[in-house]
Amino acid sequence: MSSDTAPSQDPRDHGTGHGPGDPCAGPDRTGLWSVDEHLADILATVRPLDPIELPLLDAQGCVLVEDVTVPAALPPFDNSSMDGYAVRVADVAGATEEYPAVLTVVGDVAAGAGGLPEVGPGQAARIMTGAPLPPGAEAVVPVEWTDGGAGEGAATGMRAASAAPEGAAGEVRVHRAAEPGAHVRRAGSDVRAGELALAAGTVLGPPQLGLLAAIGRGTVRVRPRPRVVVLSTGSELVQPGEELGPGQIHDSNSFALAAAARDAGALAYRVGAVADDAESLRATIEDQLIRADLLVTTGGVSVGAYDVVKEALTADGQVDFRKLAMQPGKPQGFGAIGPEQIPLLALPGNPVSSYVSFELFVRPAIRALMGLGDLNRPVVRATLKADAPLTSPAGRRQYLRGTYDAESGTVTPVGGAGSHLIAALAHADCLLVVPEDRTGADPGEELDVVLLG
Repeated sequence: MSSDTAPSQDPRDHGTGHGPGDPCAGPDRTGLWSVDEHLADILATVRPLDPIELPLLDAQGCVLVEDVTVPAALPPFDNSSMDGYAVRVADVAGATEEYPAVLTVVGDVAAGAGGLPEVGPGQAARIMTGAPLPPGAEAVVPVEWTDGGAGEGAATGMRAASAAPEGAAGEVRVHRAAEPGAHVRRAGSDVRAGELALAAGTVLGPPQLGLLAAIGRGTVRVRPRPRVVVLSTGSELVQPGEELGPGQIHDSNSFALAAAARDAGALAYRVGAVADDAESLRATIEDQLIRADLLVTTGGVSVGAYDVVKEALTADGQVDFRKLAMQPGKPQGFGAIGPEQIPLLALPGNPVSSYVSFELFVRPAIRALMGLGDLNRPVVRATLKADAPLTSPAGRRQYLRGTYDAESGTVTPVGGAGSHLIAALAHADCLLVVPEDRTGADPGEELDVVLLG
């Protein structure tokens, strides 16, 4: 066995409330489960992960489990939005290029400064962006509206500001008037104390983490990102970068599914391909349970002589293997394994089958573990744009690859229906859905489209 990542040292408890759920329905008289029934069975078992307290950066991508209120106004004080001069409005009223207001500079105010100089009649204080507005001042005039102080150029004057001693005297000529509050960020203009900063259920991205830091939160209570272990099976599989022998192919499924798990919000661990041996597979799965909130296998779920996932996981009855009324992705497995009853989804081995199955079943399970309410990809109606009618097997819900044009509201098939056509999948951004009660669709007809982007 090979693995891309060392075993997780995450100390989190595995008590996630997993356990085999009672099937929400079951197979019909043909022995097939519907897509909706299989998904409902999965979601009846998967429970959101227990909340934990995490430092801000570790909480990126996690879901907030509590409302966060603002402890103090943001910004906490009136401050300048420009480099310039803090002034009284009356002192610069009517100022022009020809008749500038000449003010005495009483000091400098830098960001983080204390002991602020008071600005009286006929006075100004040189001020930096973000610095607190000194008492007596009512507005800030940008340095570009002045001569930079004592006849110096604007750039020279501002460069000298940081080096000038507090209380340094001088003059500045202001050649434009300013309204009250000009270029001043008022205290509480962003958020006020007691207001809701972020609501429970928010996914924490960079802007949300920035807001939490700005209001002084160093940690936050969240549902952690689920740890998803992805492993593929098959003695024919070779790692990318290695030379192929007779009858061998490169393992693509584990890379696609690990990337899809990350895209869904999980922490993904990709395990190298496991040979077609039931004992090796059982040992690998048991070894991976320590770092998994969800296990995903691909391959070995059909009825062939070497379908080892089925052989390895049916003995104890914890994983149920079933046939679904869908194409691609008819064979599926689902259950909960190990002492902690970690959910396991066993997907088919064909690349398109495994990816479509991931989107329909694994992605919603990951988002359920995160505690999100919106579990599925968005679905829109689009007009089929094709040169010929589509065909679909009777009694099966078919998922075809396509490209969606939002501007025209059309969808165009990409590639054929074969479950091995991974190149077509790479160029698709949606799945066209032909319902179970249809055996095809004509150009110009409206279909449901699952958006993957």
